[in-house]
Amino acid sequence: MSQIKLLSPRLANQIAAGEVVERPASVIKELVENSMDAGATRIDVDIEAGGVKLMRVRDNGGGIEQEDMPLALSRHATSKIIELEDLENVGTLGFRGEALASISSVSRLTMLSNTEEKGAGWKAQSEGRDMDVEVSPAPHPKGTTVEVRDLFFNTPARRKFLRTEKTEFGHLEEVIKRQSLSRFDVGFYLNHNGKAIHALKPCSSQLERERRVASVCGPAFMQNALHIDTEAAGLRLWGWVALPTFSRSQGDLQHFFVNGRVIRDKLVSHAVRQAYRDVLFHGRHPAFVLYLELDPAIVDVNVHPTKHEVRFRDGRTVHDFLFRSLHRLLADVRPEDQLAPTVMNTVQAPATGISGGEFQQQETIALRPAGGDRPTPHQVQEQLSSYSSLYSGGKTSSNDRGTIPSSPAPMPPEQDGEIPPLGYALAQLKGIYILAENEQGLVLVDMHAAHERITYERMKNSREGEGIQTQPLLVPESIAVSQREADYVDEQAEVFASLGLGLERAGPESIMIREVPIILQSSDVEQLVRDVLSDLIEHGSSDRIQSHINEILSTMACHGSVRANRRLTIPEMNALLRDMEETERSGQCNHGRPTWTQMSLDELDKLFLRGQ
Repeated sequence: MSQIKLLSPRLANQIAAGEVVERPASVIKELVENSMDAGATRIDVDIEAGGVKLMRVRDNGGGIEQEDMPLALSRHATSKIIELEDLENVGTLGFRGEALASISSVSRLTMLSNTEEKGAGWKAQSEGRDMDVEVSPAPHPKGTTVEVRDLFFNTPARRKFLRTEKTEFGHLEEVIKRQSLSRFDVGFYLNHNGKAIHALKPCSSQLERERRVASVCGPAFMQNALHIDTEAAGLRLWGWVALPTFSRSQGDLQHFFVNGRVIRDKLVSHAVRQAYRDVLFHGRHPAFVLYLELDPAIVDVNVHPTKHEVRFRDGRTVHDFLFRSLHRLLADVRPEDQLAPTVMNTVQAPATGISGGEFQQQETIALRPAGGDRPTPHQVQEQLSSYSSLYSGGKTSSNDRGTIPSSPAPMPPEQDGEIPPLGYALAQLKGIYILAENEQGLVLVDMHAAHERITYERMKNSREGEGIQTQPLLVPESIAVSQREADYVDEQAEVFASLGLGLERAGPESIMIREVPIILQSSDVEQLVRDVLSDLIEHGSSDRIQSHINEILSTMACHGSVRANRRLTIPEMNALLRDMEETERSGQCNHGRPTWTQMSLDELDKLFLRGQ
């Protein structure tokens, strides 16, 4: 056994570098965060060979004083915290005081800075075995430039783990994109091997912010995005959330920021997945750019060396706020919110803050009247009464089954009013799809999927009105759990009762199930209780009970909806379209598949090469 020895400063820094410097992208993240903390409004990033050969970050921030430059390259030195109270109320991005020292220990680092508009400026370099910092005069405008050359030149083992130039630059570019979304008031300019890659100018208006989001996340994201801005209990959530139909095969388009800091958090991910659960196709991932603002004192950002994770003081409140805000936003989406405006005169939308087209914020659609007669109240009543037969389980007489009107009823013309968002039915295709005409062009509706969602939502509303009905078990069931879980059952008896579960502690490591929701009495009760316990301990809340109930209601709605090959009359089809316009989440069926799609006249003209 060797004697205990004090590590040299260089070795200590290289060990610390293993926590914060994984690849060139890690270096860029630390340097860009320092520039933003310095008040920079412009950040230029120059890269060579994917960042391995050169990384240069230049900003126009406040700069560093001459006497502070040696300290800036020292461990445990920072201008952002002084006392423990400062660490508990961090308002800056970088605060650990180790990044520059760690980076300089595994590279050749040069820093130039100036705190005045006019002046010579200063240059700092760390050299020698003990990493002594040498400061000398050097011309430089106000701000700071940090050059990092030959990353991992003195740690060959670390360098072997780097990927190809293209891969490393891809990770680095992703960092710049995320940081550009965190601060719209800062301009970001990225060059690679002398070629301009990104030039993101500072944003002052909402339209400019949306353009930046579109340039980073793609125009298709903004065309399918809903805007949200809501506050409650000292929390504010704002940003953009993609429609369920704009989902991804992987979670690569998910950006979440807490007080301007890029984070990845299990609690946040769980809340978002829960909000999308009822409308997202299985195996798909939602896309979003969201910003959570709250008091820095109630969030701990000092959880991980790379500062990617945070811990909320009241995680349950944050989880519920995120879930309810996003769940309500997605539920309030109606067909008119997903259609592009057809006229320039738009009107203000309700306070939901839903976006209605590319770069349209809180605007709804004003359609042109087209002249003619609207359906009379008597005609509307006939449509609804005819359509009501669909809710009897889809049963029809043998005379009605498979019949088609001899001549389709014409589309009801308009008179001094608006054409409904989904228009009016023209015909039925193969007993599966409804063809309708609206102001934009052709609407194609999946008849069964649409009716399934309508039935499902009505069943859920009815169930919520009654509350969760429970039933005692004839023979109470005992299950073995950990002592922690048994303690939780003792402490949270009211929470379980509100979920329809009658639980009681039977021993140090066992609990008794005495009561369950009626609709779930045939399910695996033991597994359900274990899942609920796990959720409550991990996230502070659980929707397992409601999820299982909704699955059963979804199955019932699927079997009770109008089936394929069922021939509908024109009035029945029109009544179905009107119900879709009024039903929450009508854009997706119970399984997350789309219920309707729009083909504009422009798209149809392109198909047939009209005007070319």
